[in-house]
Amino acid sequence: MSVTAPQGFEAAGVAAGLKSTGKADVAVVVNRGPRKVGTAVFTSNRAKANPIIWSQQVVADRTVEAVVLNSGGANCFTGAFGFQTSHLTAEKAAELLGVSAGDVVVCSTGLIGSGDEVFRGKVLAGVEAGIAELSAEGGQAAAEAIMTTDTVAKTVVVRRDGWTIGGMAKGAGMLAPGLATMLVVLTTDADLDAVDADAALRRATGVTFDRLDSDGCMSTNDQVTLLANGASGIRPDLDEFAAALTEAADDLAKKLQGDAEGASHDITIVVQGAASEQDAVEVGRSVARNNLFKAAIFGNDPNWGRVLAAIGTTRAAFDPYDTDVFMNGVRVCTAGGPDRPREEVDLTPRATELVIDLKHGDATATIRTNDLTHDYVHENSAYSS
Repeated sequence: MSVTAPQGFEAAGVAAGLKSTGKADVAVVVNRGPRKVGTAVFTSNRAKANPIIWSQQVVADRTVEAVVLNSGGANCFTGAFGFQTSHLTAEKAAELLGVSAGDVVVCSTGLIGSGDEVFRGKVLAGVEAGIAELSAEGGQAAAEAIMTTDTVAKTVVVRRDGWTIGGMAKGAGMLAPGLATMLVVLTTDADLDAVDADAALRRATGVTFDRLDSDGCMSTNDQVTLLANGASGIRPDLDEFAAALTEAADDLAKKLQGDAEGASHDITIVVQGAASEQDAVEVGRSVARNNLFKAAIFGNDPNWGRVLAAIGTTRAAFDPYDTDVFMNGVRVCTAGGPDRPREEVDLTPRATELVIDLKHGDATATIRTNDLTHDYVHENSAYSS
């Protein structure tokens, strides 16, 4: 059921002709209340798409009635025309739903630079068709409509005593911190005020989506939106809700990692023994973005030297001659030298765990990434304007 698992939400996914495949490409998610709390986090890329610019204005008052999403075109760097398209999209939805356009979030994904009169017409027609098909069973269709190079729809449901969180995500490439090439909508029927909803969302994304670094490329359209309507009548403890939201976000982040373009390994980098969490994150990101390391994993080579070399480019407190490196449970490096024979490390499974012990403190962090493959290069050379 995805985003319609909690009470009081409706969704739909329809085909508007934006995709050459003819598959669904416009999704609508509507909050039927009683509360209309909405908040979002956005890409930290300074080059932002028109839907991001629009949606940042919408969530400023933390009131959101609906989210409209399209795949098949990013509506990014399309000038004033593109911003007008986002505005008109919100106005069309608002007119049909009887709400304010200023309470309608707009999201787009696809090729940068795409967005002309034909695109606009198809999006607006898709909004009309989608709203006509809204239902409490429409969550799966909405999740399928936002897919681009995704191979599977990504959804999650987390249930607690009397209240529920639902979610959907798209993303398969340009997965990097500051969000990824992801559009995520999370919904809940828990009774939250705007301040608590925003705090919980930032806590959840900070340790999940923001620590997914598949290929080091940050997109222009990334957005994670949380809608809360209080339909359950239950007001959970903030820590309890944040933990459940983090669980939902973490599940979706893992699914995004597992569907990364062309990847053959899902690499979990655990940095422990760091002097601070900031150090742990910096080390994890450095290794996750190191193409030599990622290529080695693609070749099933436990090349710990590339790990130490990547750590050495950071400002983190560490001694390369007092650092341990484990790959899939085997300590391959200790005290700046080799430990167990490389033949003991089995890197053929898709799931790969790299543990780095800096031995400088008690802080830890986990970063998720993927290997660098021929298929990744091919897919991104073929996916062009």
